[in-house]
Amino acid sequence: MRNTNWMLAASAGIAALLPSLTHAACGSAFCAVNTDWNVQGIYVEPGARAELRYEYLKQDQPRAGSQKVQPGQIPMDHDEVSTLNQALFATFDYNFASGWGVSAIVPVIDRRHEHIHNDPGGAMPEEWDFTGLGDIRIAGRYQFAVGAADPARPQTVGLLFGLKLPTGDTDLTNDDGEEAERSLQPGTGTTDPFLGAYYQIQFPASGISLFAQGAYAFPLNSHDDYKPGERFTVDLGLRYEFTEHLALLLQLNAQWRGRDSGAQSEPDDSGGKFVFISPGLSVMVTRNVQLFALAQLPIYQYVNGVQLTANWGATGGIGVRF
Repeated sequence: MRNTNWMLAASAGIAALLPSLTHAACGSAFCAVNTDWNVQGIYVEPGARAELRYEYLKQDQPRAGSQKVQPGQIPMDHDEVSTLNQALFATFDYNFASGWGVSAIVPVIDRRHEHIHNDPGGAMPEEWDFTGLGDIRIAGRYQFAVGAADPARPQTVGLLFGLKLPTGDTDLTNDDGEEAERSLQPGTGTTDPFLGAYYQIQFPASGISLFAQGAYAFPLNSHDDYKPGERFTVDLGLRYEFTEHLALLLQLNAQWRGRDSGAQSEPDDSGGKFVFISPGLSVMVTRNVQLFALAQLPIYQYVNGVQLTANWGATGGIGVRF
């Protein structure tokens, strides 16, 4: 088949398995793009793979509901200006011949946030710029074929499950010694299980594959009077093998995020509903090495209260199969 080597050689990790861990009004976020090639039916051989992935997301557009606003347009105790999110995700993944698989993802988060604090003495700019360990995620999955075996359109269904662990920093400060808001910190301090399922179908003769995934994550506890909201995502994706070494990607990514809670949260300015379109491509360097890149473009964004949103985001990386 024209896509045998290609379909077995992609690698990426399961970083998009659970909903993007986006928090509160300050706008700390990860991209919504799904880069789990197991879900997409691309990487099915037993064996190990590793990935290093970079994400970029600059949130500098304040939004109230679905409307764009200017900083300070809606009176608040502080006016959000921008949050620049950059992250590296190191992933190790292993597929077993039985259909089971496991993944571990270690994120390092670099974040720069600016807002203006309003008090009776006047407006005071405040800034945080830090790098810290994020929350490690351990994931498992089980995948099995559905229906009668049909080489013209193989289909699989999979189940996803795991935990986001409270390993990330939660008390980073700026140069003045002031702690960043909890929603800005690299970690939430909570243990969050997640559950999901996916379906994928391939059409080898045409080089097309399709997938759909839904996943739900929720915190089991709070930490220092902060509890992130529940999160639910749905991803639809298409992959087309343009050449033997180049594949074109297109996704539709939808998110729902509940409000944060606790004395250190901002429940009125957290949570919302989002839909993105995410085009991209992947390139096979060798049979066991893949490069990939995708953009994230918003179609619809609705936030509770006033929050920072982004006009675009991007992710890219390299995956290696062993």
